[in-house]
This record gives sequence, structure tokens and C-alpha cells, in this order.
Amino acid sequence: MIDLLGYGAFFTSTALIFGLIALGLNLQWGLTGLFNVGIAGFVAIGAYSSAILTTPDAADRVGGFGWPILAGWLAAACITALAAAFTGYATLRLKSDYLAITTFGVAVVVQLVALNAQGLTGGPFGVAFIPRPFASLQEHAVAFNFANLAVIASVVLATYLALERLSRSPWGRVLRALREDERAATALGKSAQSYRIQAFAVGGAVMGLAGAVQAHFIGFIAPDNYLPTLTFQVWAMLMVGGSGSNRGAILGAIVVWAIWVGSGSFTAAIVPSDLQARAASLQIVAIGVMLCLILLWRPQGFFGAGRKK
Repeated sequence: MIDLLGYGAFFTSTALIFGLIALGLNLQWGLTGLFNVGIAGFVAIGAYSSAILTTPDAADRVGGFGWPILAGWLAAACITALAAAFTGYATLRLKSDYLAITTFGVAVVVQLVALNAQGLTGGPFGVAFIPRPFASLQEHAVAFNFANLAVIASVVLATYLALERLSRSPWGRVLRALREDERAATALGKSAQSYRIQAFAVGGAVMGLAGAVQAHFIGFIAPDNYLPTLTFQVWAMLMVGGSGSNRGAILGAIVVWAIWVGSGSFTAAIVPSDLQARAASLQIVAIGVMLCLILLWRPQGFFGAGRKK
């Protein structure tokens, strides 16, 4: 029973971290209509930024700054916001599929840098010994997992409330206006490029913060953590929960992560050990089937706005 409680806390913490990433995507896509498929790259920037600033000195890479965890998280959000703003300035004049291709290219570049810049990121060996909140409780797994869950839930709640306030502010209304009718919004004197860059930067900051929180929750990061699969998962979470809804982003993350973990456990139980590597792809199949069924039943997702009649 105690082990089950500890795993439940660990599962919920992981799902909430994905929910935090989905909140950043919801600001970019659900509120502003910016098609970002470079999510994994922005999450990686946040994770590596905080890891480098907070880890102890290492002989084979940059480190040893010894920043507090909270300072590392804030710095990660700021660095990722700057990277997203730069990306937005260079690419947001592009539309739909062109923007998607460009942001995907950014994610590939970030992963290649993480893989090859060994003096900065540790290369394929990644970054270890990332300080974890409540490290003194690690001998007591249940207490450690619940303490981390409380921290992660607080970060997600604070971000959710801030984004809800932003979406209802004049700034948020301008973003929705640009998404619905850019020509009408610009006719009222609103700069589409400026507002889109701001939205892309704020969404990127949330993704970077999620990457930093995840890095300190796990204690180790490597380039393989930021493959395109991560981008697929987050998009599925937002579509299931409902694009344009912050509540939907969080609920969708929990539902999709539950299906991802459940399908992995199911295949591990029924598939022979020599076929486990191939069977792992069934997780993506399970998410795809689930996404099709939900979109057939409720195209707008759990909390998405219904079509106007």
C-alpha cells in the first residue's frame, strides 16, 4: 500500500510536469494560433540551463555555479523566453506549415547541440547530480515523492492562475483577436508581429520552466530525453484536453500520461522480453488510437469550446 502511494505521487508529479508544458503550448496555439512543433527543444533549453547553473563542479563540462534550485528555475524560464523570442522574431512572419517546419528545425538543432557540445552539456552522457528538492528525504521514498508532488503542484497552480489572468486581460484578448481575424486586429492598431513574439516567448518560458522542474525532479538529463516523441505527447495532451483551455491542458496531460504508462505496462506484461524494444512503439499506437476516438466523440477535446452554430 505504501509503495502504491509513493508510485501514485510519482505518477501525478510526472503528469503535472507534462501539464505545465501543455500550458505553454496552449498559450502559443490555443490562444494565439502559433503552430509550434519544437516543444522538445524549448524544454531541453530550460532543463540544461537550470542543470548547468545548479550542479556542482564537473571536470568534463561547465558547471559548479552552485545556484539555489529556485534561482535555477527562474533563470531557465528567462533563458528559454529569450531563445523563444529570438526564434519568434526570425520565424513568426511565416505561416502554419512553414512555421511548423522551422520550429521543428530549432528542436533538432537544440538536440544536436546537447548531444555534441560535451563541454557544455555533457554530450551523450548528459548531466548528473542535479540537486533535487528535499534530497534529505530520499531514503523515505513516499515522503520524498509527496514532498516533490507538493512543490510541482504549487508551480503548476501558480502558472495556471497566472495564465488564466493573462488570457482574460486586454493582452489575452488581443491574442485571441489575432488568432480569429488578424486583419481586423491590425486595423485597430495592434502589431501582430509584436504580440505573437510576446506570446511565443511567454509560452517558451513556461516550457523552459517545466524542463527545469523535470530535471531537478529526476536528477539526471540526457539528449535522449528530448526526442520528437515528447512533442507528440504534449500535442496529444492538448488536443485531448481541449485547445484553448488551461484546465484542459492539465487534464489532457493526466489522461494521456495514464494511457502512455498503462500501455507500456500492458505490453511489458504480455510481450516476450526479446520483443520488448519493438513493442515499445505500441505506446504511440495506443495514443494515436485514443486521440482518434476522443476527437470523433468530442472534436474540441474535454474542455475545448464547441463549434458555434
